[in-house]
Amino acid sequence: MHNESTAFRLRHLTCLLALPVMLALVGCQGVSSAGKQTSGSGGGGAGTGQLAVKPPTMSFGNVAVGSNSVQQGALTAGSSDITVTSAAWNGQGYSLSGITFPVTVPAGQNVPFTVTFAPQAAGSAPGNIAFDSNATNSPTSETLSGSGTQQSTHSVALTWDPSTSQVIGYNVYRRIGSSGSYTRINASVNATTSYTDASVQSGQTYDYVTTSIDSSNVESPYSNEATAAIP
Repeated sequence: MHNESTAFRLRHLTCLLALPVMLALVGCQGVSSAGKQTSGSGGGGAGTGQLAVKPPTMSFGNVAVGSNSVQQGALTAGSSDITVTSAAWNGQGYSLSGITFPVTVPAGQNVPFTVTFAPQAAGSAPGNIAFDSNATNSPTSETLSGSGTQQSTHSVALTWDPSTSQVIGYNVYRRIGSSGSYTRINASVNATTSYTDASVQSGQTYDYVTTSIDSSNVESPYSNEATAAIP
């Protein structure tokens, strides 16, 4: 975890606020890697008595843990019918669907299937599917690659000095980037002099201002602005 703290001074008409901004980053990202297994012609073109799997390599890239990515593949027969009796796959998070065995692939035609990658942990996840058949190049293999990524959790922690006037609480406003209008992000008047914004996203820059609320529900003008850049 990497924390950064930057101090800001927030000025109201009725109070002086100090707003330190802290960024919290949790998580890691894996790097994609491919494992390959071939036998005979593998995923190449289908000749007489051969079976081809297309694409021969299926790359899923980075997929967040807890989500999934789906891709389509196909088995193609050469100049003669091919009977595919089973498939075996390996690799963390991969599954095969959309096809039932045994299945006959007519000559010159194809039978589709679906591969799903649903990583359960962060990191590289090489894999392989081997289709067993009566083809001369059986088993026919397809290489799988992908990486599970752990989504990072970011938050901006805001704190300030209490107002020197009698107030019942504070409101916190935020905008994305340096343009646009501010939007209040606290659901109700904040009775304390701190607030944590846990809804920020990576790569965004946020501006924050606060206001104070007196007992007559009169709201002060915006404080001076504080900026937080989320890595």
